[in-house]
Amino acid sequence: MSSAYIIAHVRITNPEQYEDYKKWATLAMQTHGVEVCVRGGPVQTLEGDWSPERVIVLKFPSAEAARAYNDSSEYGKARQARQGAAEMQMILVEGA
Repeated sequence: MSSAYIIAHVRITNPEQYEDYKKWATLAMQTHGVEVCVRGGPVQTLEGDWSPERVIVLKFPSAEAARAYNDSSEYGKARQARQGAAEMQMILVEGA
């Protein structure tokens, strides 16, 4: 069984409201046993023209576990809190 990762790029539009999203997202991650690999931090473009503002990488034991987290009521609360606070691009990637 290979691991799976949710990788997200976030552009924060309302930093104060985004703090509420982070609170709910943290609770959802704890509830689902998510391994946080990257949550923000400085970004340096090494190649190409991609310049994300905030990057999140979450590790799961499987793609099914990642989907369960994303579809959960716990993360749903976070998603609602994020409305109007940020623009999110998110992908699911399976890998080692």
